[in-house]
Amino acid sequence: MYVYAYAPFGLEGIIIRVEADIRRGIPGIDISGLADGAVREARERVRAAIRNGGFTFPQDRILVNLAPAGIRKDGPELDLPIAFAILAAAGHIPPPEGLMVLGELELSGMLRPVRGVVAATAAGLASGLRGFIVPRENRAEADVLAPSRSAAVASLSEAIKALQYWHLHGVFPNAEALANDESLAFTKSAACTPTSLRADCRSPFSLSGGAVHPSGPETVHNEVGDFADVYGQDRYKRALEIAAAGGHNVLAFGPPGGGKTLLARRMPSIMPDLLPQEALDVRRLYSLAGSRDGAFWQNRSSLAPPFRSPHHGASLEGLLGGGKTVRPGEISLAHFGVLFMDEAPEFRSSLLKALREPLEDGVITIARAEGSVKLPAEFQLVLAANPCPCGRLGQDDGSGTSLCFCSDDEIHRHWQRLGSALLDRIELRVPVLPQPHSWVEAFAMPQYKDVQEKSARIAERVLRAIEIQRERFRGSSCRRNARMPPDLVERFCAIPALAIRELEAGIRNAGLSNRALQGIIKVARTIADLDGRTDINSEDLTEALAFRRSGDDPYDVLSRSNHCSVPGIPRI
Repeated sequence: MYVYAYAPFGLEGIIIRVEADIRRGIPGIDISGLADGAVREARERVRAAIRNGGFTFPQDRILVNLAPAGIRKDGPELDLPIAFAILAAAGHIPPPEGLMVLGELELSGMLRPVRGVVAATAAGLASGLRGFIVPRENRAEADVLAPSRSAAVASLSEAIKALQYWHLHGVFPNAEALANDESLAFTKSAACTPTSLRADCRSPFSLSGGAVHPSGPETVHNEVGDFADVYGQDRYKRALEIAAAGGHNVLAFGPPGGGKTLLARRMPSIMPDLLPQEALDVRRLYSLAGSRDGAFWQNRSSLAPPFRSPHHGASLEGLLGGGKTVRPGEISLAHFGVLFMDEAPEFRSSLLKALREPLEDGVITIARAEGSVKLPAEFQLVLAANPCPCGRLGQDDGSGTSLCFCSDDEIHRHWQRLGSALLDRIELRVPVLPQPHSWVEAFAMPQYKDVQEKSARIAERVLRAIEIQRERFRGSSCRRNARMPPDLVERFCAIPALAIRELEAGIRNAGLSNRALQGIIKVARTIADLDGRTDINSEDLTEALAFRRSGDDPYDVLSRSNHCSVPGIPRI
């Protein structure tokens, strides 16, 4: 007889089989199977919780084995499975066959929440397990995949009641009956299988893609603001629109107060909802990270992509993932979403360099002695940076005198913190200068705000472009234009002969790498998608090249050619 549990390890994790043997000898508990820290300490927690729960703890020698024995186990989520294994071996409860049990025990017998419940239920369903008993605080995570197959309990005694009812009826009692200690009356719902859930017991994020009720765009706009709140900066807005449509990376640089951060934080307002399977992958990562109070759990029907903005003092493990027990970092929590790094040059150089491989591969590999862990990290990077240490490069006092006090060496040392290898992976670079005249006009003419394009309208164009890409890449692992491998670029990015000659002329003295040229073509493909065209024309390539020209040198912020109007966006 086994009690099934779960140990987080990478995205998939490991299903643990917990078994107990009771024999004559000096009373005590031995735990085998490479138990670490919190698992070894579970012996005393389990003993006290069983006694305080009203059960008799066996006065014999108890051996608990955690299989597979060759993998190190750490974490308090094995407390409840160990208690179940001991009680079942002693004959106090029926064997929990076909169930996965998760929970940390307090000495009083109450349960505390654990991490990784979404990943645990996914692994359990894939392995053919029929039900799950989890702490009450993890109810929302269990409901993502197994709403009719899980029991959310507050204590060891409630967990045992749920098990007894399952043993008799094959289903779990309702939460009210467990909490109020009423007769466990429950209407048996339609049976569900792990791979094909019926409509009446589906979760919005079931693997089979059940009914989805995504949050409307107005909900997202109210939370993050609207593009129309920021006056002017048409070129920067255009770059963010292209980035949202094609999954491209963005660098915005310029003096403080120009709107770099203000607009970047409004980027979610123009991004469409994730597909149900994509949202499920993101929720698994958030669950593995131990997050239960974020936006994903506050509103289960929301499919909004994640937007992460770590502080520049973040550690390597916090950004990339890791730790003694590997947890997802910010790049994985931004999976299928945006990683926004404000004040980018203030991040440690080693952190910025470490972003290069995940940006290319869409996955982060964390090497450990017991094995390598791979976590998905398909994010798009948005950087905001001051062009110099004092931040005033690009501003003058009105008479042409620069307000920047930095020396040329200080400016270049500041910019070199980003590194040319990281900059080469950023397709859209935008100098952003303050435009106070736009705000003055808004105060002088209230109708000025009415001509600012709202996020909802931009989001419509972005959604149409993404629908085109979903159809284009159907059946492949590629999601967005920015992720196209060379063979797909050759297949989907045909360029007319005239446009090729113009592109050659444009890049002749630009010093671009092969990667940069591929990036220009991918951006041109996205621009054509935004216009609803199947062919890339010269104007698409010209605009894509214009976005790629700046950013290698911080003095690019001084070039007035970088602040020209954007095709299709009228000047105010």
